[in-house]
Amino acid sequence: MPRPLRVAIVGSGPAGIYAADALLKSDVAAEPGVSIDIFERMPAPFGLIRYGVAPDHPRIKGIITALHQVLDKPQIRLFGNVDYGTDVHLDDLRAFYDGVIFATGATADRALPIPGIDLDGSYGAADFVSWYDGHPDVPRTWPLEAEKVAVLGVGNVALDVARILAKTADELLPTEIPPNVHEGLKANKAMEIHVFGRRGPAQAKFSPMELRELDHSPSIEVIVDPEDIDYDDGSIATRRGNKQADMVAKTLENWAIRDVGDRPHKLFLHFFESPTEILGEDGKVVGLRTERTALDGTGNVKGTGEFKDWDVTAVYRAVGYLSDKLPKLPWDIDSGTVPDEGGRVIQETGEHLASTYVTGWIRRGPVGLIGHTKGDANETVANLLDDYRNDRLGTPGSPDPEAVDTFLAERGVRYTTWDGWYRLDAAEKALGEPQGRERVKIVEREDMLRESGA
Repeated sequence: MPRPLRVAIVGSGPAGIYAADALLKSDVAAEPGVSIDIFERMPAPFGLIRYGVAPDHPRIKGIITALHQVLDKPQIRLFGNVDYGTDVHLDDLRAFYDGVIFATGATADRALPIPGIDLDGSYGAADFVSWYDGHPDVPRTWPLEAEKVAVLGVGNVALDVARILAKTADELLPTEIPPNVHEGLKANKAMEIHVFGRRGPAQAKFSPMELRELDHSPSIEVIVDPEDIDYDDGSIATRRGNKQADMVAKTLENWAIRDVGDRPHKLFLHFFESPTEILGEDGKVVGLRTERTALDGTGNVKGTGEFKDWDVTAVYRAVGYLSDKLPKLPWDIDSGTVPDEGGRVIQETGEHLASTYVTGWIRRGPVGLIGHTKGDANETVANLLDDYRNDRLGTPGSPDPEAVDTFLAERGVRYTTWDGWYRLDAAEKALGEPQGRERVKIVEREDMLRESGA
């Protein structure tokens, strides 16, 4: 009787779990069966759902329920706290599996090459998100001394950063934020947050619901300058062809024509302002310089030569995420992705790197919403299964699942399991219960490992 198809998935965020789900729903899962091991460098699963989604967005975190149902399947094992490139390498995985799918996502900040970007008080949004989401590998404190703050970018991450900076700490207390984050936010001095977009309202990348949520806080007054409401032919075409873009533009228009209220924290959304320099004195941020832009008819913009200096003492860039280069895989340095065709990893020679696949942001860059990741995973898995049916996969020397446990034990790797996640999950919920909160996130890696029984 033929053995099950053995597949390793590196990364336990939505991309990796959707790939596992696609494998389980395939005809191969019925005969001869599939056996899937998911490797995750964090002690807990779920990737950016746990460490990249703002804590006051429980609606988005609800996707964990669906991911949970996949990881509950008996054909799947989780190996947490296992770092690809350190604890396990590509050659190791090939010894145990017929195919390897990389779904490692993107966690670093994309660079913004303008003068002053390295000043004290200039931050990457991804680092701030990691801090307020209780990531174990970042500092436990965050400097929140600035009363006036700039956020560069007009995507959902920029909105998250601006909203967390503008809310009071006690507004966020009912969420899962850990004690160190609540203490840090209590000391936050920000009263004015300025969000800057280089183009116009029709080109903003906000999700309509995320944008409207800004206005739900009793402490945040959202302000839009009527002069920033402008459209050219390209912008009008975008609104006609994209319902979400039209909804965003309508929300911004409504905010631009209303009177400014008296909520204490002012959050300004600026358009047609392109950051050109972060201004500094004595190595610290003292301002931001932008160039006014104008639409060129196509929906793109050009500079006007008109500059303005903004009085801010902290700048957060939210201009996109960047994936980490993966050892032993080809790399496109410009896009920060692994070159592929239909999810098959492609070498410089143009040939498929045998038995090796990518899905999610490591494949196509950090764009799109979580839902887009599902179609991506389906395509990658379809091509892996096509290679399987046509005998194009390598043959592992040690396909027995127990060989992986033995290997990690011999390497001295302390790993967590899916059962361990249930223990950690229960511990976090127990911490929240006395305060009437759903959970309080455990931050320290050692504490996570201990509660997971690793």
